[in-house]
Amino acid sequence: MTHAAPVSPVDRAGLRQRVDKALTEFLAGRRSWMAGIDDALTPIAETIEGFVLGGGKRLRPAFAYWGFRGAGGVDADQVVTALAALEFFQASALIHDDLMDRSDTRRGEPAVHRRFATRHRTHGWGGDPDAFGDAAAILLGDLCLVWSDELLHSAGLDPHTVARARPVFDEMRGEVTVGQYLDVLTQATGEVSLDRAGKVARYKSAKYTVERPLLLGAALADASADVRTAYSAYGLPLGEAFQLRDDVLGVFGDPAQTGKPAGDDLREGKRTYLVAAAVQAADEAGRELLLGRLGDPELDEDGVTRLRELISGTGALARTEQRIVTLTDAALAALAGVDLDTEARQALVDLAIAATRRAD
Repeated sequence: MTHAAPVSPVDRAGLRQRVDKALTEFLAGRRSWMAGIDDALTPIAETIEGFVLGGGKRLRPAFAYWGFRGAGGVDADQVVTALAALEFFQASALIHDDLMDRSDTRRGEPAVHRRFATRHRTHGWGGDPDAFGDAAAILLGDLCLVWSDELLHSAGLDPHTVARARPVFDEMRGEVTVGQYLDVLTQATGEVSLDRAGKVARYKSAKYTVERPLLLGAALADASADVRTAYSAYGLPLGEAFQLRDDVLGVFGDPAQTGKPAGDDLREGKRTYLVAAAVQAADEAGRELLLGRLGDPELDEDGVTRLRELISGTGALARTEQRIVTLTDAALAALAGVDLDTEARQALVDLAIAATRRAD
C-alpha cells in the first residue's frame, strides 16, 4: 500500500484554510443576521461557530474537492465555498447523533444538548433543563442543515452547475437520515447481525463520508460516466472502511485523541460490525456477557476492559482490521483503471490512507 504523503491531502492547495475561511465568513454573516433578530440568539451563533470551526477533519470537502479536480475541474474559490457546505451537513448530523445517543461529549467538549441543559440550570430557568437542551440541539442541528443548503447556493457558482450537483446533495442527506433511523431501530430491537450492521454503517456514515462527496465534486466538474463509476467503486468500500475504523475507535480508542470517553459505543449499545463479529464468534457465555452489558449506561472502566478483552479474544478486532485493509485495497484498485488528473489521483490515494489509519 502507498505510504501517506508528508503533506495531508486536506492541506494541499491550501484547502483546509480555504474551507475554514469560507465557513468563517458565512458564519459571521449569520451571526449578524441573528443579532438583528434578538440578542438571545448570540449563544446559538457562538455554539455553532465553536462546533463548526473548532474541530473536524475536513475529510468530506477534501474528497469532494479532489473528486472535482480529478474529473478535470478547474480550481476556484467558489467551488471550495460550495463544498464547505458539507461541513454544515456534518455538523447537523453530529449534533443530532449525539442527542439520539445521549452522548455527553464531542471532540472533548460537552455535546450541544448537554451544553444548553447546563445553560438552563445555570440561569435557573423554568421547566426541565434536559428537555430544553434536547430542543436546542434539534433546532441547532436543523439550522446547520438549512445553512448547508444556503452555502451551496450562495457560493457564486453558475446556477446550471449547482443544478447538476443538487441531486447528489439531496440523495446524500436522505441516505443519512434513513441510515440514522435504521441505527436507532437496531438499538431498540437489539438485532445483532453483520448484514444489518453493514447496512447501518453504509447509509448512516459510509456513503456520505466518501462516495457522495466525490460524486458531488464530479457533478460540479460535469464528469464522465466512467469517472463517476470509478468514484463509486472507490468511495463505497473506502467509506465502509472509514466507518469500521470509527467503530474500532469507539471501543478501543484513546479518549485523549477521540474526544469521547473510552468504550462510549459500548455504553450506547452500538450494534456495529465489530460487535456483530464478536457475537458471531463468541461462545455462549461470551455472548451472554456482551449482549448483557451492551447498552448499559453505567458500564464502568472495568466493564469496558472486560468487553474489550472479550471482543479481542473472539478475533473480532483482528477480523475488523483485516476487513479495513481489504476494503481499502479494493478502493485503491478502483482508481487504477480510470483517467484522472495525476495530482488528484495521488491525493485520493493519500486520503484513503488518512481516513482508515486515523486515531481520532
